[in-house]
Amino acid sequence: MRKRQAKKRPILPDPKFNDQLVTRFVNMLMWDGKKSVAFKIFYDAMDIVEEKKTDDEKTALEIWKDALSNVMPHVEVRSRRVGGATFQIPMQIRPDRKISTAIKWLIGYSRKRNEKSMAQKLAAEILAAYKEEGAAVKKRVDTHKMAEANKAFSHFRA
Repeated sequence: MRKRQAKKRPILPDPKFNDQLVTRFVNMLMWDGKKSVAFKIFYDAMDIVEEKKTDDEKTALEIWKDALSNVMPHVEVRSRRVGGATFQIPMQIRPDRKISTAIKWLIGYSRKRNEKSMAQKLAAEILAAYKEEGAAVKKRVDTHKMAEANKAFSHFRA
């Protein structure tokens, strides 16, 4: 990069759970700058999770955090050209990138589901991810398999 790296802006915690991770999630869920709509979708999804959950000792927020950690990838493959050939090289992921990737996958696969409202889609995907099933967890498993398959090229790491 030509200039120095941009400073991380502080994220304010959300009003209901007082958690910065929730705000980060809602910011990625938001479309067209409609943050209040995004917060409503998230909180409605949390209410649905609270109703449908089977664990009595865990709150909806803890279930959401567990689901997020179940979706979180630990390695990924990066393309790198070495002598005219492109190799997929497995690499460790930075912690902040792990979280943002997990959030993106959870929201992306929620949007593709078949339930009626976005809150229901999100709640269903969160519950599926909490049980280690669903499309977002499958994506993580596929990413890990891809990294495992290309382990032979890990000596090309820069």
